[in-house]
Amino acid sequence: MSKLSAEEKFFDLSDYGRSIANVCAERLKFTNVTPIHITLLFGICGLCAVICIINSYFITAGILLILKSIIDAIDGELARLKQTPSYSGRYLDSIFDIILNFLFLMAICFSSQTSYIVGFIAFVCMQLQGTLYNYYYVILRTNSVGGDTTSKIFETKTPTALPGEKQQTVNVLFMVYRTLYGMYDKVIYTLDRKAYNVLPFPNWFMTLVSIYGLGFQLLIMALMLAFGFINYIVIFFIGYSVFILLFIGIRKQFINHRIN
Repeated sequence: MSKLSAEEKFFDLSDYGRSIANVCAERLKFTNVTPIHITLLFGICGLCAVICIINSYFITAGILLILKSIIDAIDGELARLKQTPSYSGRYLDSIFDIILNFLFLMAICFSSQTSYIVGFIAFVCMQLQGTLYNYYYVILRTNSVGGDTTSKIFETKTPTALPGEKQQTVNVLFMVYRTLYGMYDKVIYTLDRKAYNVLPFPNWFMTLVSIYGLGFQLLIMALMLAFGFINYIVIFFIGYSVFILLFIGIRKQFINHRIN
């Protein structure tokens, strides 16, 4: 939560690995390990979880999903500690997330004999859920004291590479990012066009919406795998989307003070 001012910090249900991530990032600060190395590590961790799901090692898969979430928090903290923010890292992180989410659900479909079509619907629902959380969270971070240098409310133009990264790399990763996330961004923006123009969201509201954060989504998936509910995971994430309209309704009804 280091991207927010003290007044704007909220209890993020999806950010349960932050304290561990902070400790790990501090230990890595003066090493040759880069944030990109950490991003690659959580990608490998996610792939190992996929393999475990396919081979019915569900408890191990659940542990790896939670570990993946914790590692996912380290790269951003390390980038801030080393003062090496990068668009390359930001986009690569998001690209890995969406690919792994798809693989998690397809592996669950394989092991539970659930229709892959239904699994794909669950994937779309899961991405819309995460996009809503990220939309509100990025708005909050952008309007926060100090702002946010690598995440934008509207990702429409290729950014200029930051020191230490190549523009060509940024161009390619941004194109892939837009291809994978553009549809979800448009849907959520269409549902709540004016959200970016309000005063900072109340802490209680952001805590509610954080049930859609990727960390919390994977925690639910991990628990359902560990307790033998694999047959219900796909259906759960489809039904879980009901809160999208609820949260948007709450925002429009109760949090609509415009920025002057």
